[in-house]
Amino acid sequence: MKKRVTTLIICLLTVSINAQDNTKKVKDYSNNVKTLDSIIGSLYDVISGERGEARDWALFKHLFKPDAKLIPSGKDKKGVYKVRYMKPDDYIKNSGKWLVDNGFFEKEIFRKVDAFGHIAQVFSTYEAYKSEGDEEPFMRGINSIQLFYDGLRWWIVNIFWTQETEDQPMPNIYLPKQ
Repeated sequence: MKKRVTTLIICLLTVSINAQDNTKKVKDYSNNVKTLDSIIGSLYDVISGERGEARDWALFKHLFKPDAKLIPSGKDKKGVYKVRYMKPDDYIKNSGKWLVDNGFFEKEIFRKVDAFGHIAQVFSTYEAYKSEGDEEPFMRGINSIQLFYDGLRWWIVNIFWTQETEDQPMPNIYLPKQ
């Protein structure tokens, strides 16, 4: 009987310790989604990093409303404009390894916000670099980000973006004032 009680106590202690350890591992991302500034800053920060630097994909997923879409647009090989629809998990699967293997920093250089009530539309002009120390971007574009405020936090509902090209240069209204 003593052995059974001792074994039971050891099992309960082990379960209790493991449960405490698991709760400590869950990160608190609430500050990342409190304001429009914090959620957009977190979006850029979480995909950015030097070559070989892991990304915090749990934070990335936390930014998005369930069923949110990421929608890149641009010309295909035949020169026809297309869009592609992805969920956050699809983005991670399709781009996550490339971001780490190559290094990638996306920096917001201009923002235009239109908001009403609990919704916001943000045109966010970005520049992309392979390393934080690079002086010239290898790409620029605009992220059109739709967001929803549920009374407690902001959620990304969609990100629809396109890159600047020679035949589609960045309009001055979406660039910082010189």
